Amino acid sequence: MHNLFLLHLTTLLLTLLPGYSSVFPHARPPALRKVADVSLPGGTTRFDYQSFDPQTGRLYLSHMGDGHLVVFDTKTNRVVANLPGFPSVTGVLFVPELKRVYASAAGSHEVVAVDAGSLKILARISGAQFPDGLAYAPDEGKVFVSDESGGADLVIDAYTNKRLARIPLGGEAGNTHYDPMSHRIFVAVQTRNEMAAIDPKTDRIVARYALPGSDFPHGFTIDSPHRLMFVSCEGNAKLLVVDMRSMKVTATFSVGKDPDVLAFDPSLKRLYVSSESGTVSVFEEKGAALVPLGNIFAPNAHTVSVDSRTHRVYLPLKNVGGRPVLRILEPSQ
Repeated sequence: MHNLFLLHLTTLLLTLLPGYSSVFPHARPPALRKVADVSLPGGTTRFDYQSFDPQTGRLYLSHMGDGHLVVFDTKTNRVVANLPGFPSVTGVLFVPELKRVYASAAGSHEVVAVDAGSLKILARISGAQFPDGLAYAPDEGKVFVSDESGGADLVIDAYTNKRLARIPLGGEAGNTHYDPMSHRIFVAVQTRNEMAAIDPKTDRIVARYALPGSDFPHGFTIDSPHRLMFVSCEGNAKLLVVDMRSMKVTATFSVGKDPDVLAFDPSLKRLYVSSESGTVSVFEEKGAALVPLGNIFAPNAHTVSVDSRTHRVYLPLKNVGGRPVLRILEPSQ
């Protein structure tokens, strides 16, 4: 037993040495390496969702604990603006077709529309108890909003910024996403362990799909061209792979405790699953399967985004050395 302990200790120490890769040539390096920690404004409070504008390189961050929407320029690594007026902001979505940002102000039970050019607030739309995730259906010009505790999806006319409908889900709403291939809005119904599909033309649920092996599915993202959906489950720390042709679960992986936000890099085919526990699990998509590449740890790293052009990964962390920072990472290989 003593010798076994010394062997494990020696192996751990060698992993910290510069010559580790030469000592253990088959050892896998961390999936991500840190590029920088950039200071963010405000207090050491929770961040939530993010949304990326690939054309300008702006990253929109919801600083939930401060009630601010932070605008970050990923080309210069500088904060462009720190906008007040978003109480307990959760979801955020940049809509390229409209040059507009939508943010869920859960504290005031409303969705806030912002002009991406001037960064001025255009409208405040009420009708949700706890607005959270957002999605945009471009053909209909509608924004769909998860009303988590209200158990519904709120529908907003993006041209008038008026409420159009409220779609009861029969349970708490997790995240909401649009799939351009099926032309459907999907929403995780977390208290029913299922995925609901909504027709954005009629604002009606057209199908419900059970998610066996799930417990409180909340976050998800879609690789639409390859017909894959990735669902994180807060209740049992699992990641589900769903074949969207059949809407069947094809694989299940363990991830960090309380997984929340996911980000997918389509050009690199990498999936990032961030967890409240601070674990970010990294996977590579190969065909219709996922291959685990390992985990990294960052405190309170439950929200993640990725720039598919540079492959850089962004983790807003509420407290690193007594200040909030945006941790920037990139693939190590």
